[in-house]
Formats: sequence, structure tokens, C-alpha cells
Amino acid sequence: MAKIFVESYGCSASFADSEMISGLILNGGHTLVEDSSESDLNVVVTCSVKDATANKMVHRIKSLKTKPLVVAGCLPKAEKETVEKFSENASLLGPNSLGKTLQVIDSTLKGRKKIALEDTDLSKVGLPKVRLNPAVGIVEIASGCMSECTFCQTKISKGDLQSYRLGDIVRQVKTEINEGCKEVWLTSTDNGCYGFDIGTDLPSLINAVSEIPEEFMIRVGMMNPMYMPRIKEKLIESYDNDKVFKFLHIPVQSGSDKVLHDMKRGHTAGTFREIVKKARERFPDFTISTDIIVGFPSETKEDFEKTVELLDETRPDVVNLSKYSARPGTEAAEWEQIDVAEVKSRSKRIFEQINKISLENNKKWIGWKGDVLFDEQTDEGIKGRNFAYKPVFVPEQVDIGQLHAVEIIDATQNSLLGKIAS
Repeated sequence: MAKIFVESYGCSASFADSEMISGLILNGGHTLVEDSSESDLNVVVTCSVKDATANKMVHRIKSLKTKPLVVAGCLPKAEKETVEKFSENASLLGPNSLGKTLQVIDSTLKGRKKIALEDTDLSKVGLPKVRLNPAVGIVEIASGCMSECTFCQTKISKGDLQSYRLGDIVRQVKTEINEGCKEVWLTSTDNGCYGFDIGTDLPSLINAVSEIPEEFMIRVGMMNPMYMPRIKEKLIESYDNDKVFKFLHIPVQSGSDKVLHDMKRGHTAGTFREIVKKARERFPDFTISTDIIVGFPSETKEDFEKTVELLDETRPDVVNLSKYSARPGTEAAEWEQIDVAEVKSRSKRIFEQINKISLENNKKWIGWKGDVLFDEQTDEGIKGRNFAYKPVFVPEQVDIGQLHAVEIIDATQNSLLGKIAS
């Protein structure tokens, strides 16, 4: 039996995969170690969404290949040659091949490279897991997506939408809560199209999970705007439950309909505007998170200004900003690219704009009093979340998983600063 080190990068679905890989390793009789210096074998669960991320993955692969290595996650599926270029002996495990985890590990320990990149019919619901955070249960509700975005490798990595059955997900959530989790994340490549392939939808799932009687909070993960018109009325209604964080992550990517068309996003800027308006009309204190890509190959200066205008109009609380980077195997990678200095200049302008908006939005919370669930250990201390999923820090000593009444006394662009209320 071997000592195995597992580390993971990327989105919450990637972290959920690493928890299941760790659970399967323990079930297989191996032990987990916290440092690669103590391991007999290393596993790295990778992400390939951006150039910068892929470069970081390559760096980690090079540093971990001094021992038997399994490269798992999106990078080996999307860019097999890249992984093999930097570690020709590493075994490869795809994001939808978790059922082969132990076979791959056992083969690698015996010095035999094994490649398991084909999708298996194994549902990720109900697999054993080792949680990265004891307070948070990450539950994958589907794999793959229905989109064909010209900039994105996700389809190459994860394939078509495969939703897991609603009843299985509810049972998994109950398990997470029974094992001490105070917060459940419903996650997938794209929550917006959950259930379209099996005759259900995301609002139905949220309602079913909300009916579980125990005390816990639900964070609904990222959903693309193109599917919102089909579910938006039911979706907003499903949020009308105190267990659901008033938080939406809807990546608009651009304020220009022409650029969105070239990206094959399947939505317009108006789709995003409407869902933001509806959410904030129903719930005045509602956190909107979005993603923006600047410097997409067909983005003109006029297109860019439309993105600036959209952000000023909708004022999202969180913006994940990316400079466009051409990803191998995607359609837009073949197009003529915009000058790097111009992309950098646009990125700087949006960065300054979103910092200003975030700080102004957060300052509105000063004086608020209410419950905060402390759910994460960070370098700055233990972080909590209020009902709108706003990050909160307090100077007092609190434990992960605890709920405290907090008064907000200050704000930064990234978080709220509070004190425990008497």
C-alpha cells in the first residue's frame, strides 16, 4: 500500500473531483500524505481554462514528476501532448474517468504508464470522498455542457451534458449534511442547463435540496446566461428560501452582442441585464458575480466600450477578469489575435473600474447586522459568508462551521470587515 499526495487546481468541480479521487485512494487501502516529499506517488488534478493556468500546471507536472505521477483533470484530456511533452512517463486520468482511479494508480506504482481518458458511465454522485473543507460539501450535479464556445476547452475536456439524477443528488446532499457540512455547493461545468437532458431543471433541483429539513446553506454554482430565459422565472422563485445564498455567478464575457456572437455564447448582453434586474428586484441585497474576457480576437475598441458600459450599468459585485488567451484546439485560436499591449491596456481599465464598483457596493453593507456562517480558513483568517454570500472577516477567534451574529464596521473591495455582535 502506497503513500499518495493529491493536489488540485481550477474550479469547484475540479476540487470535487480531487475529493473523490482521494476517497477512492483511501478505499483502495492506500494512505494520503500532506506533502509530496513524503509520497510514493503524486496526483495532480489539473485545469486548462487559461494560458496562465496551463503554464502553472506544466510547472507543477515538472516538479512532481521526480516520483511516479498521475496527471488528472482537464489538461490531459484537452492537451494530452502537452502533458506527455513534459512528463512522458506520467499516467493520465480524464475528468470523466474517475472509475479507473485505482487501476491507474496501481499500474503507475508498478512502473507502468496507464492512460484512462475515455468517459466512463460512472456517476460522480455517491462516490467516497475526502473533503478539502470539513464545513463545505461540494456536490457535482452534472458533467459536460451544451455550449460550443469558440474560446473554451471545456467541451474538449468534459464532453456533452450528462446530468445526474435529482434523487441521487438529494441523497448525496443529505450525506454531506449528516457528515457535518454546514454549506453545500451545487456545482458543474454549467448549472444553467442542468437536467435538460433528463427532463428536469435547476430550479427543481434547488427546491428539492431546500426541502431537506436540517440547518445548512446552499451555494448555487456558475450558470451560463444562454439558458436563463428557459428557467429564469422558476429560478428566482427557487431562491425564495432562506437556505439559498442570494448569489448568482453568470459569466457574460462581453458587453458587445457582436463579440458574444463570435464567441458562440448563445446569449446577448440584454439576457444578462434582464436576469440581474429580476434578481435585484426580488431580492434587494443580491450578489452578482460575472466573468469578462478582454481582447477576444474580434473585439474592436467600440465593442470594448460596450463592456465598460455594461459593467457601469449592472454593477456586479464580483468580476473574474481574463485577458483572452488562445487555447489549443479552440476555434478562436486560429483567428488573428489583437496586439498584446492593447489587450493589456483594456484589461487595466476594466480592472480599475471593477475595483471601484466592488468597493462602492461593499461600503453599502457598513452598519448591517445579521448571521454569518464561517466556512473557510484563509491566509487572512477564518472567512465567513452572510446570506448574500458576501465574504466577512472578524478579529475574534471563531471556528469553521459556526454561525455568529455579526455587525459590519468596514469594507474593502474584496470583503466586509465586522465584529461579533453581542
